[in-house]
Amino acid sequence: MRAVYQDRYGTPDALELREIDKPSPNPDEVLVRVAAASVHPDVWHAVEGRPAVLRLLGAGLRKPKNPVPGTDLAGEVKAVGPDVSTFEPGDRVFGGDIGGVLLANGGTYAEYATVPADRLAGVPEEVTLVEAGSVPNAGLIAYHYVHHLGEVGPDHHVLVNGAGGGVGSIAVQLAAGAGAEVTGVDSVDKLDFVESLGADHLIDYETTDFTAGDQRYDRLFDIAGNFSYSRCKRALTDDGQYFLIAHEHFGATGGRYLGYLPQAIEVILKSNWDPHLAGMNFSTPAEGEAMGFLADALASGDLTPTVDRTFPLESVSEAFRYLKTGAVRGRIVITV
Repeated sequence: MRAVYQDRYGTPDALELREIDKPSPNPDEVLVRVAAASVHPDVWHAVEGRPAVLRLLGAGLRKPKNPVPGTDLAGEVKAVGPDVSTFEPGDRVFGGDIGGVLLANGGTYAEYATVPADRLAGVPEEVTLVEAGSVPNAGLIAYHYVHHLGEVGPDHHVLVNGAGGGVGSIAVQLAAGAGAEVTGVDSVDKLDFVESLGADHLIDYETTDFTAGDQRYDRLFDIAGNFSYSRCKRALTDDGQYFLIAHEHFGATGGRYLGYLPQAIEVILKSNWDPHLAGMNFSTPAEGEAMGFLADALASGDLTPTVDRTFPLESVSEAFRYLKTGAVRGRIVITV
């Protein structure tokens, strides 16, 4: 089969398209003919091997353990392992192939991939495979923070900092779907898009500092990570909750060796005495539960996938170059 391949850590420009063996499913796995897979910062981290600590956390010390990038997919089931009863050949599925949000290669930038059945859900009839392929990684992160940790509800005023990207665009929709009043923060050229997702209020981060205003928020989901926690804390209500989801803007922020890990550990340690951080922890919901929720949201129309641009498998390096511009609305998708 054709697959994107990396035999060392390096820039996405070094990725190659190769012919490799098609995988076979383990007893609890399904073999999926991949139709679409998303391009996002977690894959960039795994390809470049940055921050260096991710190599110690399971990605591979000197080179990737799995030479094929990609962490999520949508496609058609072609075979199932003997222990799988939830899917059968011909089913349309979407989901992730590595647990949690570990920054490691998962093997989905290929014509075929094997995925544990409990990390998949069926694609609703109304949704294309390309649309479904844009959802899993971003959707799992957004679900984790908005519903699993944040427990957002109708009485909450929520701020999403970085509302126009892959995770932010889904977080806005999930918070709005839960009945919350939502404020979206992003660059001015994305605010019309953020409004279309269901945001009630809009802030251009280039002209307005939300940490210095009078408005207070019950939940603050910090995807952009462009302000310190001490500043964000000013924007919280007395019992408001802060959640750090920040990425490193492709090496522009965060340390080369530890990335944002020190900041994450800091807020988790402070959660022992700071009530604004009480929800911060490393726990994750069951992936099958989260995927089921996202499938239902897609079917009901509460979640509308946003595919900014698609690239064929052989143009994956170009897709990463576009990702790094920061202009992406929603997700980039590799089509196979």
